[in-house]
Amino acid sequence: MTETKPTNKIDYKHFHTITTRWRDNDVYGHINNITYYSYFDTAVNHYLINKAGLDIHNAPIVGFVVYSQCNYLAPIAFPDAIEIGLRVNKIGNSSVTYGLAVFKKGETQASAYGSFVHVFVNRKEQRSVSIPEPIRKALEALLILENPKFV
Repeated sequence: MTETKPTNKIDYKHFHTITTRWRDNDVYGHINNITYYSYFDTAVNHYLINKAGLDIHNAPIVGFVVYSQCNYLAPIAFPDAIEIGLRVNKIGNSSVTYGLAVFKKGETQASAYGSFVHVFVNRKEQRSVSIPEPIRKALEALLILENPKFV
């Protein structure tokens, strides 16, 4: 059985538009690899703030990134407008695995794709806790029901 890579826009349930910045480019004239992780983080947290009501400054429970990875397929560069596709591959008791992809605005094939794992923790004690219900509901809206091999 071959692994299906989530590289098409139809593989994602939510999109966040980002305008690349001049400083995102590296000396080779394309977006530096580390910047993609910033795009992933921005898309996820924008979703949690706007769809789940997460108060990043005062909430007693926050998400910590414990894993992230990215596969690069085609370069992007300033001044490209991009869309970050977001989906949820898996929801556990205290963790969620997101699937993400970077698309040039108007294109259906990803320039990069990856994953990102949040573990929700009590802000003060820094210990994992169950995902709060409002956040869980917002995450379930992005859940891909098949069991993706790419995590």
